[in-house]
Amino acid sequence: MAPEEAAPFRDLTLGGFAARLGSADPVPGGGSASAVAASLGAELVTMVAALSIDRPKYAEHTATHATARRLGRELADRLLRLADEDASAYGSYAAAMKLPRETEAEKAARTAALHEAARAASIVPLEVVEACRDVVAAAESLAGRSNPNASSDLAVAALLGEAAARGAAANVRINLPSVGDVALVATLEARVDALLAEVTMLATATRAVVESGLTRPPLEAGVAG
Repeated sequence: MAPEEAAPFRDLTLGGFAARLGSADPVPGGGSASAVAASLGAELVTMVAALSIDRPKYAEHTATHATARRLGRELADRLLRLADEDASAYGSYAAAMKLPRETEAEKAARTAALHEAARAASIVPLEVVEACRDVVAAAESLAGRSNPNASSDLAVAALLGEAAARGAAANVRINLPSVGDVALVATLEARVDALLAEVTMLATATRAVVESGLTRPPLEAGVAG
């Protein structure tokens, strides 16, 4: 593997990552792309908070701005790490697929390895969906409580977070048939459904406030988290 290929995705140039995404290599794929897209949404949240904090006009929302700025930075970092973890999880699953299956012992070992790899390949994108929910929640908290000149950036952040959540959810679901644990599959499916419902609600609320141009009262204790 070439040095650039071994580098974390965050260390590639934007063009380099896009080229990797468009290559015949199986990774990065949709899971990593979803995580990276959500990281951009998180950075937009950070930007809007930075454009609003410490300005007298928005002083009553200072706590919300500070919390959103912190969360935006933390989520962007987390999502970029998850982009790498998603690629690694897929690599483990692909490696398990190539295990020998000539004897009964080999078949059993391969099946066990596939189940374990599929669990990881489901859980990592689930963590991306969870982070996307947090990105959209942070964007929603700033809508109507931040610099209106950057309100469209909040709408974009919410759109990116919502799209990324749906992309990551698709990766969870495609791996579930290989998990080999009915109870775990049901738990993961329910968690994905609940998160997507929450993401949709928050993203819709963000867009509605942005489009209305209305201001909102301060949150009692900033953004949750």
